[in-house]
Amino acid sequence: MPTTTAAAAVSPTPYTGLDKLFIAGTWRDGSSGERARDVNPYDNSTLAVHVLADKRDVQEAFEAAERAQAAWEQTPPAERSAILAETVRIFDARREELIEWVQRETGGIRAKAEFEVGAARAAAEEAASFPYRMDGDLLPSDVPGKENRVYRRALGTVSVISPWNFPLNLSNRSVAPALAVGNAVVLKPASDTPVAGGILLAKIYEEAGLPAGLLSVVVGRGSEIGDALVESPIPRLVSFTGSTAVGKSIAAKTFGGKSRMKRLALELGGNAPLVVLDDADVERAVDIAIVGRFLHQGQICMSTNRIIVDAKLADEFTERFVARAAKLVCGDQMDPATDIGPIINEAQLSDLLQKVARARDQGATLALGGEPDGLVMPPVVFANVDPALDIATQESFGPLAPIIVAHDEDEALRLANRTDYGLSSAVVGGDVERAVAFARKIDAGMTHVNDMTVADERHTPFGGEKNSGLGRFNGRWILEEMTRTHWTSVQHTPRAYPF
Repeated sequence: MPTTTAAAAVSPTPYTGLDKLFIAGTWRDGSSGERARDVNPYDNSTLAVHVLADKRDVQEAFEAAERAQAAWEQTPPAERSAILAETVRIFDARREELIEWVQRETGGIRAKAEFEVGAARAAAEEAASFPYRMDGDLLPSDVPGKENRVYRRALGTVSVISPWNFPLNLSNRSVAPALAVGNAVVLKPASDTPVAGGILLAKIYEEAGLPAGLLSVVVGRGSEIGDALVESPIPRLVSFTGSTAVGKSIAAKTFGGKSRMKRLALELGGNAPLVVLDDADVERAVDIAIVGRFLHQGQICMSTNRIIVDAKLADEFTERFVARAAKLVCGDQMDPATDIGPIINEAQLSDLLQKVARARDQGATLALGGEPDGLVMPPVVFANVDPALDIATQESFGPLAPIIVAHDEDEALRLANRTDYGLSSAVVGGDVERAVAFARKIDAGMTHVNDMTVADERHTPFGGEKNSGLGRFNGRWILEEMTRTHWTSVQHTPRAYPF
């Protein structure tokens, strides 16, 4: 493992070889022979070209992981913790390099990239404590002479499938804790973000001294390698972040058919409400709603998907919100003046334009709109939206903001809970305790009072209810997901058996 010295303050040489995959400890091309271009969504410039992996590569990665994991789990906690601590140091040393890759590959502005790199770093820093938190229990027994021990162990190998919107963070929040507690990992990043979503992490952990085979990164089409990542008998847990439809498919494959049953950690779709109560500060509510909806073009699972405003404030809120949205600067994500960068790809933009057209066909009132410039889509705001319209019931995953009017607090709560999703949510109000009481009635995994729906801290439970997923990430909650308990009893004295 590299030694930290005063020279670490000097910017290291940028990583090279990012056009290769990292499989079973070797940097190489995938075996499919198919080439895929990784592009900047703003100008379509080529960032890298990868030869994609196939099922043989996935199998090789799992077999290497299984071989390496047993010894890794037995290493002293200090060794695993030191590698995670070194990973944090590398995040710091390479911060600008990582930010630039996240910006160029995801289309995110610098503020988004800074947030993402900081969150990925925090995941590693939190995980560095996990080797010392593998505690067990001694439990009493009603059987004379018996001692009950509960040991905590690693699961074995973990399969991680991550999305394109926050690729570095949403990969590392599973990779870092999995490795810290003694697991091995096979990671598949999204095809739109193979470098930020996986290849950079492989470089970082290799530089930190992680033994070969414990982390592989397979870049390939989901149709080619997706089933192999889920159905292989080697992984004991599948950690997936993405759409609800794909998450349900993974669950079906895991609990049905020929696949060995596995644990699942799923963070899926959202339809996050932001509720503005009648005693809210309107200007503050607008500040919260603007960033909560339009940060990273609305391409965030926690993004404010519906804005529910009390009728007493609706006109003023809508006027101010539209005025603010109209001033947002759209364009090149690398320009410091830009607020809204490009949509990730043509398919996603086409889907968003269809949603806008559908909302207008259904009678929604367009308060703000505009035509896309390439993949850059300006903010779209619909006012006084019927809560039954598709724009209110479906996740848009883009810069589309429906404003819904509630006539009292009870209706606001009914509207907030009128969804099959339950990831994030938020409430804005003047009386904090009243807002908290309202927040506790929202059927979601996370609710934020007087703050936006987009929030993530390394030590707090992150996850959703209903169709938004299973399990929790971050802190002690992800430690529980990534480990298993083993009850081991000891009968110290001879026992009288019935026969």
